[in-house]
Amino acid sequence: MTEKISFFEKVYEVASQIPFGRVTSYGAIAGFLGSKGSARMVGWAMNKSITCKKNIPAHRVVNRNGMITGKHHFGGPDVMQQLLESEGIEVSDNKVVNFTKHFWDPVTELEY
Repeated sequence: MTEKISFFEKVYEVASQIPFGRVTSYGAIAGFLGSKGSARMVGWAMNKSITCKKNIPAHRVVNRNGMITGKHHFGGPDVMQQLLESEGIEVSDNKVVNFTKHFWDPVTELEY
């Protein structure tokens, strides 16, 4: 019998592979998982990632424009930005500076 993996678990598997100093988007993860219209569900998964036993770098997942929209889920309004900046990613006005430079696309980087 094969074990069915939940959508959230699949999201966490992808998110856990985002390299240090890189970011991806909710939509990019959803697209990689074959569920292009599920960016919001990826966001919900990132919100719940704090309850995982495995350390998920949820701070590396931003919206399609590079905005750090999930910042209120990190225990303070500036924590997500601080985590990104500690990895060398500049953030200005809640947006990743040079987003395309830092963008990590799971479709081109991972095999599924």
